[in-house]
Amino acid sequence: MSSVWLYFANGLFVEAKSFGAKGTSIGEVVFNTSLSGYQEIITDPSYAGQFITFTMPEIGNVGVNSEDYESSKAHCKGVIVRNYQSRYSNFRAEESLDELLKKYNILGITDIDTRYLTKMLRDEGAMEMVASTEISDKNELKKILDSSATIAEINYIDEVGTKDIYTHKQGKYDAVNFCYTTPKIDKKIIAYDFGIKRNILNELVTAGLEVEVVPANTPDSYVVDKFNSGEIGGVFLSNGPGDPLVLAEQKEIVKGLIEAKIPMFGICLGHQMLSIAHGFDTFKLKFGHHGGNHPVQDSSGKVEITAQNHNYNVPDNIREVSKVTHTNLFDNTIEGLEYNCGNILSVQHHPEASPGPHESAYIFKKFANKVKN
Repeated sequence: MSSVWLYFANGLFVEAKSFGAKGTSIGEVVFNTSLSGYQEIITDPSYAGQFITFTMPEIGNVGVNSEDYESSKAHCKGVIVRNYQSRYSNFRAEESLDELLKKYNILGITDIDTRYLTKMLRDEGAMEMVASTEISDKNELKKILDSSATIAEINYIDEVGTKDIYTHKQGKYDAVNFCYTTPKIDKKIIAYDFGIKRNILNELVTAGLEVEVVPANTPDSYVVDKFNSGEIGGVFLSNGPGDPLVLAEQKEIVKGLIEAKIPMFGICLGHQMLSIAHGFDTFKLKFGHHGGNHPVQDSSGKVEITAQNHNYNVPDNIREVSKVTHTNLFDNTIEGLEYNCGNILSVQHHPEASPGPHESAYIFKKFANKVKN
């Protein structure tokens, strides 16, 4: 392995070992506490613009395969791991993580103290970083970082979202027969692609909904016409990367959909866009929530173990127009809402991700019932 040099916004400068692609990359560093599912995490479009620090020390041991991609490619800036395992062992594996990263020109960084980095990010917050296999001079790396745009200034959904309309009819993965299902469809919806995960689409279909996926800049009039004609019964707003306050065009689109009284469901970025469109701007968390082991309590008192990936959150005063349905037990931030209009619901966590349990999947059925009824 060759060397890679890292310069962080707080002035930390370290040397580590490189795998995956070579080059120089700039992005925001976050940490993820999931114990498994690194391929799904790396191919989640919501990580566009970010370096993912894995707290799980051994990464790469099960390889990667074509069925477990959450999108068409990997979108993150890089991955940071304590120990990369080049020799993988899994009967479903088709190639190594190193090969996946090279394919999509993504840096892999290993032989580094990820425990220290995680504690630093926890204490100081998520921060920008530049990593390079080409440049070893600290001052030069600092100049590059200082002159680069931050993640809050870049509209990443233009990068990761679809440019063409397409229909998704595939259901969730059958772990017994090792194939994707084809459920019975009862109603059609439209999904706005801000960086949508494939498994979200699978869960929507499993709930009985055919999904027409449209680009993030699709006019609300296109959707309203389909709703008024009876062709569709609702709208889904997807997850995605970056700061939601950058998305001025999408804010106006969602406002138009709200005014049309269309049943809607949002996850992650979609959840945030609904808040912003209602007039309640999001705020940035210190280091965000990223992992597969986060406890969330619903309004009945039941606790679900959820998967999470977000740096931004909706404000407490959103209660003026909605009822809080889910609360994060780590920091009491809002995780789920039902709006007072009665036809809009949203969650901040990822009910499709199934971080072991599948106890959050009921949310898709709840939305499907609103659409069908």
